[in-house]
Amino acid sequence: MAKLYFRYGAMNCGKSTALMQVAFNYKERGMNVLIIKPNIDTKGNSSVISRLGIKEEVDILVDETMDIREELKINYNDKKINCLLVDEVQFMNEGQIDQLFEIAVKDNIPVICYGLRTDFLMNGFPGSKRLLLLAHSIEELKTICRCGKKAVLNARKINDKFVFEGEQIAIDLENNVEYESLCASCYYKYKER
Repeated sequence: MAKLYFRYGAMNCGKSTALMQVAFNYKERGMNVLIIKPNIDTKGNSSVISRLGIKEEVDILVDETMDIREELKINYNDKKINCLLVDEVQFMNEGQIDQLFEIAVKDNIPVICYGLRTDFLMNGFPGSKRLLLLAHSIEELKTICRCGKKAVLNARKINDKFVFEGEQIAIDLENNVEYESLCASCYYKYKER
């Protein structure tokens, strides 16, 4: 039986780079990989992009109403899929996470999801919360804070100033928004200023 994997980490820990490395490995062996991401993630448009300057075209942009499993049956039924890779999975809804679980269990296709566990206010994203309940395998990808400790939180900056209020979703590098991964101590230090 195939499995549903959730690989999460703070911003800039290499999630998208890891996804592209996995895609490369499958393709190098002559296997078929599908890459999907939510269309709400407009960074990179229809590509997964990495801070390293590499990018990979996405096969399916998922909107909030799409049934992912049905999409695969309709448009990819004639093609053997060896692995489904999902970028920015935190933006998917709970029902879509259930569909990814069914793809792994019922359709026997490994599904490897990459995303954030929490937002800039330390709240869980719906997709991530559901994955933490259903994934067969959960792995943290690590990065470091500006102080050198392990970063676990995502701080939002607007015009280079930390902010601690706002909508849950604001895309990195759009509308003067950027994110910085911080350890808990640094997060609270900037929040309490």
